[in-house]
Amino acid sequence: MEMEAKWYAVYTKPRWEKKVAQALSQQQLENYCPLNKVTRQWSDRKKIVQEPLFTSYVFVHVTEKQHTQLRQVNGILNLVMWLGKPAVIRDEEIEAIRRFLKDHTNVKLERARVKVHDQINITSGPLMNQTGTVVAVKNQSAVVALPTLGYILYAELEKTHVEVINN
Repeated sequence: MEMEAKWYAVYTKPRWEKKVAQALSQQQLENYCPLNKVTRQWSDRKKIVQEPLFTSYVFVHVTEKQHTQLRQVNGILNLVMWLGKPAVIRDEEIEAIRRFLKDHTNVKLERARVKVHDQINITSGPLMNQTGTVVAVKNQSAVVALPTLGYILYAELEKTHVEVINN
């Protein structure tokens, strides 16, 4: 077994993301529950609330040896699997999510059905120096592919902030 900690995703009970993150923290297990600042409208007021970006997912930074400990945390149903093994999420993807949420509110999340297109480098803005694959262009919306997770994030970004990388 490898002793190096890696990022994994755990699948939680519905609406248990924050509770699971808190339980993991109490057990001194490094975790990340990405929270999206969303404006909610009620009949009498508007309020900014923090909602989990990924429904029923929390990210954990653990060693393979700690996987059995994860299954004992109340609210965790299982590790997210890929090809029969726990799916490892790259550090760069966790960092991209952190940066994206720090600089944007009302982020939308879509399940990716990604085909490989142009490789791009982001030249300015919150995702500066990140490379990625163009998956869609709608008006001024930028799209960031997170292939390990199978998701894309998108928010408003000026087209002048990206350049195509010639392959």
